[in-house]
Amino acid sequence: MNPLLLLLVSFFVLIALRVNIGFSLILSSIFVIMMEDLPLSSVINQMYSNIDSFPLMAVPFFMFLGRILNAGSITDRLLRVADSTVGHIRGGLGHVNVFVSMVFASLSGSAAADTASVGSVLIPSMKRAGYDPAFAVALTAASSTLGVIIPPSIILIIYGAFGNVSIGALFIGGVIPGLTIGVFMMTYTYIEALRKGYPANSFPGFKSAAQSIMKGSASLFIPVFVLGGIVGGFVTPTEAAILAVSWALFLTFVIYRDVPFRKLPSMIAEAAIDFSVPLFTVAGAGIFGWLISFFGAAEIVVNTITSITTSPIGIMLLLIVFLLLIGTVLNPISAVLIFLPIIQALGDQAQVNPVHLGVLTTIVLSVGLITPPYGICLLIAAQIGDVTIGRAVIAVLPIVLITILVAVLSLWIPDIVIGLPKLAMPAVFGIR
Repeated sequence: MNPLLLLLVSFFVLIALRVNIGFSLILSSIFVIMMEDLPLSSVINQMYSNIDSFPLMAVPFFMFLGRILNAGSITDRLLRVADSTVGHIRGGLGHVNVFVSMVFASLSGSAAADTASVGSVLIPSMKRAGYDPAFAVALTAASSTLGVIIPPSIILIIYGAFGNVSIGALFIGGVIPGLTIGVFMMTYTYIEALRKGYPANSFPGFKSAAQSIMKGSASLFIPVFVLGGIVGGFVTPTEAAILAVSWALFLTFVIYRDVPFRKLPSMIAEAAIDFSVPLFTVAGAGIFGWLISFFGAAEIVVNTITSITTSPIGIMLLLIVFLLLIGTVLNPISAVLIFLPIIQALGDQAQVNPVHLGVLTTIVLSVGLITPPYGICLLIAAQIGDVTIGRAVIAVLPIVLITILVAVLSLWIPDIVIGLPKLAMPAVFGIR
């Protein structure tokens, strides 16, 4: 059997058998290496080289940041800000759901953390207010995927670190698409509210709204530290993550004092465990991705696609279809690490800017977080809302189409993604 085919088949067989994805990557790689009589030392070398990355150190800090946000009152303060800002619009709780997810995305960069924290509060509230439980689950899961697109995004850090693309430019490139998807979600929520009679929350008054915004404003300095520091060239992504964590710790333990200090060690330990699983996956993807390149997968895929179409738009549309398919069975981190050579080869063939390609890839892979069988965000939300996966999938399909629409629009209007980075970081694009 062709070694590349053997590698992919053995990997997906292990995935189908529910073997941990890190182990699946390593075991399938070792199996093919032994079958092809390649040096086993390559396993250790490639695994180590993949995790020997300074930008990768930003990931555990952002995961720790998510733990801090969930432990204290920061999330509740953001919910009050969202309610004061958009809660009085028809379908108020739905708008609050999307709005707070956009803000939360700019703090933690984790879709699963957003689903768990925001969903545990808003899904029961939406059900009590008369919203269709499946709609509440679908909207919560879908809006949480904005954490993958709006900076600081862990996936964009991974893509930039291993794709040799400016992480700062990727961060800025994700802002407009992320906000656009959020606005489209809110528009869809408004239409559904009109159709099904979902209520609006009462406006608390300008004084009360101003107080809520003031109480939640301190946490909004976190994206300022991250984006402002990176774009200004003052800090690296890892250093920006450390600044964000420091500020969140200061707010939680010194200003708000809503978490006892004795919980800090357990929060650090939980964040370390959270990071250990993706780090193991990153290590396994190192050897798997090396074999993908070694056996010429990128050239095979590029040749196959260009035999169908040579149009840049056509190539990118086929790449979107490819990413949608692999996103249903792999989490975005694994998908990026494994198929990055293929993604970048197709991007080069279509002459797409690397920043544009990275953000587009992230947008499309975010769909996999709400589509089974992987669909981790949809699974979490469905469990919270006590809704069957079948009902949740049907309810989430219109919102999936919204995300795909924005991805496709960015192909025709590249400035949706790269317009802002060109202004903020012209040197990355060779502009002086």
